[in-house]
Amino acid sequence: MLLAEFKRSVAADSAPPEGLSVELGALWYDAKGDWEKAHEGIHRLESREACWVHAYLHRKEGDLGNASYWYGRAGQPVPKTDLAHEWEQITRTFLAQLSR
Repeated sequence: MLLAEFKRSVAADSAPPEGLSVELGALWYDAKGDWEKAHEGIHRLESREACWVHAYLHRKEGDLGNASYWYGRAGQPVPKTDLAHEWEQITRTFLAQLSR
C-alpha cells in the first residue's frame, strides 16, 4: 500500500483497511482524529515499532516527558520536525515493511 492510498482510506473509510499492522492501525485512527482509539491499540505493546508510535502519540498530546521515554524505548531520537512530517515518516516506514 502506498502512502496516498493510506491517506485516501483515512479520508473515505470508517475503519482501517484489513491487513494493517497494529502500528499502522493506530496511525490510521490518529489521522482520523481519534487519538484515544489510536492510543488504545498501541499502549500495551512493547515492540520498538509500537513504542515509536506510542512516542509520537504522546508528543502529539503534548506530554513531552512521556514521549521522550517512549522514543528511548523505540531507539528513536526525539524529532525536531513537525508532527505531520513525523506521522508521514513513521507511516511510510511501516507501509514499506508491510509490502515486503
